[in-house]
Amino acid sequence: MKKLLSHNRSAWDDMVKEANQWTVPVTAEQIAAARRGEWSIVLTSTLPVPREWFPPIQGLDVLALACGGGQQGPILAAAGGRVTVYDLSPGQLAQDRALAEREHLDLTAVEGDMCDLSAFADGSFDLVFNPVSNCFVPEVLPMWREAHRVLRSGGLLMTGFANPCLYLFDEGDESLTVRHRIPYSDTAGKTAEELAAHQGPLEFGHSLEDQIGGQLAAGFELTALYEDAAPEEPLSRFLPNYLATRARKSG
Repeated sequence: MKKLLSHNRSAWDDMVKEANQWTVPVTAEQIAAARRGEWSIVLTSTLPVPREWFPPIQGLDVLALACGGGQQGPILAAAGGRVTVYDLSPGQLAQDRALAEREHLDLTAVEGDMCDLSAFADGSFDLVFNPVSNCFVPEVLPMWREAHRVLRSGGLLMTGFANPCLYLFDEGDESLTVRHRIPYSDTAGKTAEELAAHQGPLEFGHSLEDQIGGQLAAGFELTALYEDAAPEEPLSRFLPNYLATRARKSG
C-alpha cells in the first residue's frame, strides 16, 4: 500500500506540473463571484452539483476529501465555509494553499490518504465533499466508514465515482472491446517493474455494491443521485460513465 500511495502521490504531482485540468486553480473572478453567492462546483466531469443539495454554506465545517487542486475547496471557502482540503498530493495542496493565501480564505490544506482520516476527531465536519477520486484506492469501504465517523449527526457526504462499466475496456478503446473484469485493478498481473513504469496514477474500478451499498453499510442514508458523462471517453456514447450521490449521517 505504501508503494501505491507513493506512486499516485508522485503521479499527481507530475500532473500539476503538466497543468492537468483538475490541477488548475479557479480564478480571482470565480472567488469574487462565490463571495457574492454565485458559484457552482462539480463532483463528476461536467454537471454542476445541484445547489439544493447544499445546506447554507456560511460557517459550515467542510472536509474537501481527495479534493486538492485549488478548485472546489476554495470556492466553498469563498462561499463562507471553513474548509479543510485533504489530499495525497503535495503539489495539489500547494495550489489550494497559494490561492487561500492570496484570497484570504478560511482554508487549511492537509496531506494524507483518503482512506485514513485519523488526523480528524469524530464529528469534526458538517459536510464531506469528495469528487471522483476513489478510483485511485484499492478499497472504498474504509473511506465510507471514515467519512461517516468524522461527520456530525445529520452531516452530509457528497461524492462522485466512476460507473464500473468504464473499466471493462482499455482506456481510449473506441471499439469498446470488453477486456477486464469488475472489480478492476491496474495492479493485477503486473510485475514490480511494470508498475514502476506505469504512466499516471494507478486506478481501480469498484463495484456498485461497494460504491453505493458501502455507503449504506457505513450508516449513511442515500438522499439523491445523478449521472454524468465525460464526453472524451468512448463509453459516454452509450451511457453515463460517472455517478454522484448525496447521503446523510442519520441521527
